[in-house]
Amino acid sequence: MKLGFLVDLSRCMGCMACAVACKAENNVPLHSWRLRVKYIDQGEFPDVKRHFVPLRCNHCENAPCERICPVSALHYLPNGIVNVDHDRCIGCASCMMACPYNAIYLDPITNSADKCTYCAHRIEVGMMPACVVACPTHANIFGDLDDPESEISKYLKEHRDVMVRKPELNTHPKHFYVRGSTVALDPLASERPEGFTLFTEVKFLDHIGGH
Repeated sequence: MKLGFLVDLSRCMGCMACAVACKAENNVPLHSWRLRVKYIDQGEFPDVKRHFVPLRCNHCENAPCERICPVSALHYLPNGIVNVDHDRCIGCASCMMACPYNAIYLDPITNSADKCTYCAHRIEVGMMPACVVACPTHANIFGDLDDPESEISKYLKEHRDVMVRKPELNTHPKHFYVRGSTVALDPLASERPEGFTLFTEVKFLDHIGGH
């Protein structure tokens, strides 16, 4: 068994139900996140589109966080999940610096690293991750990548536009996206026309206060 995650971006409407369900299920501190939904506005008014992209741990097959952890607090489960052992973690934050997806945070209560674990505690008893259950449009698809009859395997087979984040790093993520734009996953893919931007035109007041 090798568990994986897929998001159909054409179905995601940015309702944040997945992010709220994740926080409630895993007692995530208010200032931190295991799952967040970012949005990207693309185009020029009135021809503008907004893309929503749920971001979570990619559970990489070649995970930098797992390799760098000096006490093996981050470790692989037999089903492919990159899990966190809070009792082992010494809070050194090496995994946070190694993760190229900014998916790990330091819990201020436990002083240990934390991240999305695909709700491993739920999977252990045969339940789906909280975010999958909460999604009203079934944009989140979770299952066994080794089972050709699983929904996620069929999705990956049927869609040729499968994408992952930062494929050039060869971390081999097990979190996939379909029906999305390159701009949604790669910030550098956005068009950056020359000319006026927020930081290229810095102006000063002619005078301060009064008339």
